[in-house]
Amino acid sequence: MDEFTIKMDVPMEHMQNLFGEYDTYIKKLENDFHVMIINRDGAVRISGSRENVEKASRTVEELVALSKRGNVLQEQNINYAIEMGKESKEEVLLTIDKDCICHTMSGKPVKPKTLGQKQYVDAIRNNMIVFGLGPAGTGKTYLAMAMAITAFKNNEVSRIILTRPAIEAGEKLGFLPGDLQSKVDPYLRPLYDALYQIMGAESFAKNMEKGLIEVAPLAYMRGRTLDNAYIILDEAQNTTPAQMKMFLTRIGFGSKVVITGDASQKDLSPGTKSGLDVAGKVLSKIEDIAFCSLTSKDVVRHPLVQKIVKAYETYEARENNTDKKRKNRNFEYGRK
Repeated sequence: MDEFTIKMDVPMEHMQNLFGEYDTYIKKLENDFHVMIINRDGAVRISGSRENVEKASRTVEELVALSKRGNVLQEQNINYAIEMGKESKEEVLLTIDKDCICHTMSGKPVKPKTLGQKQYVDAIRNNMIVFGLGPAGTGKTYLAMAMAITAFKNNEVSRIILTRPAIEAGEKLGFLPGDLQSKVDPYLRPLYDALYQIMGAESFAKNMEKGLIEVAPLAYMRGRTLDNAYIILDEAQNTTPAQMKMFLTRIGFGSKVVITGDASQKDLSPGTKSGLDVAGKVLSKIEDIAFCSLTSKDVVRHPLVQKIVKAYETYEARENNTDKKRKNRNFEYGRK
């Protein structure tokens, strides 16, 4: 097969961002697209089979465009760009990058980083209730918090309510030392982290004092009507069907709700149905309620986390298939 070469002009100020430390990003692009990429006289040359070179060059173009917008390229950007490039969807990178939800206190923009995250954020904008489903590291909770804080700052809602079923590791709140706040705090640490980053500790403390930000276990939602609020229910896979129904029927006028959960990380007692699973079956066809499923492709933590999540997804799918085959065999055996 004849070797094909494309020459690309990349401004010197973006070369380091594109190549990465010790050329790690370029080496990854070379390995995944099966091409050779060299920097010669201020130009990038990509050589290999025509199809692979064209895919690699389109991906490099998108990465350079991201760099020109002021993004510091990270391994997650490179991995996702390669994935999209292989599917000939590299143009989505710039579309996703345009969507800036807000900025952290340090000035860092908060944006969706994958197509799945972008669809999730759009669903939150366009629906009253959104279920964000997916494994750890997909940004479900962080993006929901960013949307809630933005809506609060823009006076679209008058308060933020954060809640979570407090049953992890078999602990009951009554057995933990301290008052309600100190009991709940460890369970809501991920939500606090996002609040501190985006709102700032001082602003968060002031709004908490005024009752404009409320943090409470799910059980304390009973008997209330939550009007004009942005409500986030985290770790919803640990709700029972009765708790989920109770929570959903608390929602009042002018409110927005995001429910996040990972069906593969239930801490419920064996045999107990998850309220999240039941809600998916009961509510999937109701207007103004959206279900967004994020996958290992949307993991934005360390690349190793993405590999771990993917490995577990593969293992669980294989186990489910084995269980189905075993049940079918037992059923057939019982009929004989």
